[in-house]
Amino acid sequence: MNTKIIYGTAWKKERTTSLVVSAVLAGFRAIDTACQPKHYREDLVGEALQILYEKHGYKREDLFLQTKFTPIGGQDTSLPLPYDPSSTVEAQVRSSFATSLRQLRASYLDSFILHSPLETYAETLEAWRVLVGFQDEGLVRAIGLSNAYDPAVLARLGKDSGRAVQVVQNRWYERNGWDRGVAKWCRANGAQYQSFWTLTGSPSLLSHPATAAIAQANDCSPAQAVYRFVQSLGIAPLCGTTDEMHMREDVDADKLDKGGEHFGPLTRFIWG
Repeated sequence: MNTKIIYGTAWKKERTTSLVVSAVLAGFRAIDTACQPKHYREDLVGEALQILYEKHGYKREDLFLQTKFTPIGGQDTSLPLPYDPSSTVEAQVRSSFATSLRQLRASYLDSFILHSPLETYAETLEAWRVLVGFQDEGLVRAIGLSNAYDPAVLARLGKDSGRAVQVVQNRWYERNGWDRGVAKWCRANGAQYQSFWTLTGSPSLLSHPATAAIAQANDCSPAQAVYRFVQSLGIAPLCGTTDEMHMREDVDADKLDKGGEHFGPLTRFIWG
């Protein structure tokens, strides 16, 4: 199962079903979504999975499924919510998780993450302990956070709960210095770092001479070269392309085997 690149389903709206089917047929094996109607159609991801199972011979274990608990601050309250916002944090997480399992037509998840830290650290810890419980019950294989940019908070959660953060999904782009502090924390602590805004937020990386050299050596696009470089850092990029040709190209990025001598200059360029 290839989890080196993940298909992101945000903002796909009514096209979610067809795009997820296309992405998997193009070679993606990891899918990211969220129980957040504002930006995701998790229910249509589930519909796509059913098509893949019934019409294309895939099995649940062939795919890596990841979804998120989105706190009320990230929800559109005019849309149906997956929990009662007046209930406890624990109840909200449990309700959202149950909704995700139902919508994804799954009995377990490969990864379940908090879409962001909650309003206070105490609430974040309360939610995190629910995730730990899911993992202990065998309902989730990995747990983590998104939009978490302070390595100290990641370390503190692990210390206070007795369960380390295993996945972090963050913006990885020029304006935040390519999130070097958290990315390095993940590498040092065995957590998977997942990047979004990898291409759109990094025009200078896409246009860097070393990127061009990698692309030339492999006869590929600069986007593929950037994905391959990012993967060399131990980072799994999210890709949300709606173009089937780009889907195939991006999945194949990890097969590029030339131009590795240019990874060093790119690493120094982004992280010094």
